[in-house]
Amino acid sequence: MAKYIAQIIVLGGQIIGKAFTRALKQEIAASQEAAKRAGGGQKGANRAAANLRTGMTLEEAQEILNVTKLDPEEVKKQFDHLFEVNEKSRGGSFYLQSKVFRAKERIDQELKPQKPPEGEKLDTGTGTTEQKP
Repeated sequence: MAKYIAQIIVLGGQIIGKAFTRALKQEIAASQEAAKRAGGGQKGANRAAANLRTGMTLEEAQEILNVTKLDPEEVKKQFDHLFEVNEKSRGGSFYLQSKVFRAKERIDQELKPQKPPEGEKLDTGTGTTEQKP
């Protein structure tokens, strides 16, 4: 009887070990793929930090706001519409409204580096530079 119990325990341990190994390999592959999509290096680190701050990936934020590209006007239009539709006084959901707000916040963080900093010199294409107001 003890022999059978020992065999069951060993067999169960092997099955769990194989499943754990397979899950670990899948997680490593997914992590590497996510790093490639994020751009790797400093850009990838910045994106990972933004994901942690907002608790949302850029892709998830785009899905929530139903935008395919990071066009500030389109993002603003979708945000305004979804935020208003989910207004609690109109019978909307505060939870959904907060998700819409966090999605806009995450996309804004992604768009912020694309804007030149204040006071930065801009190349006008004519060989001269202008000071940004």
